[in-house]
Amino acid sequence: MKTEVTSTVIAGLGSNLGDRIAALGRAMELIGEEAGKITAASSVWETEPWGFDADELFLNMVVVIKTTLDPARMIQLFRSIEGRMGRKRSTGGQYESRIIDLDILLWDSRVISLPGLEVPHPKLHSRRFVLEPLAEVAPDTLHPVSGLTVSEMLEQCDDRSDVRLSVRQF
Repeated sequence: MKTEVTSTVIAGLGSNLGDRIAALGRAMELIGEEAGKITAASSVWETEPWGFDADELFLNMVVVIKTTLDPARMIQLFRSIEGRMGRKRSTGGQYESRIIDLDILLWDSRVISLPGLEVPHPKLHSRRFVLEPLAEVAPDTLHPVSGLTVSEMLEQCDDRSDVRLSVRQF
């Protein structure tokens, strides 16, 4: 009898178009229905756009998921959820406003390199809008490459963009 392997995946969710809080809620529903059980969710943080200019601020949060999916299937599912929710990806690879953005940040203590997926997320350590909510739900989690905890990465983060608590509980 084959037993399914359960992994702990930490994902970042973000939205800066439309009803941002509703978009985060819907993404969480779909993740819970299709990817696995959400075991923890951070507060929602309002943040400046990162890497591009936009009038609309982002709402960002982090969720912890217990899943039996493999990494390739999970990123495929995340892209499907984004598309079903109305996200249109640019072809130029530029950052832009979006109704929903789903990123795999960490996958257990694994390092994963697949087409369209690098885990840990290659910019995780340099993005305050990810580190603040991540520090809420997993402050002692180790980055599998740097060996730093999430709290240590947040302390050392050079990103000084405005990241403020928006909603304590989702």
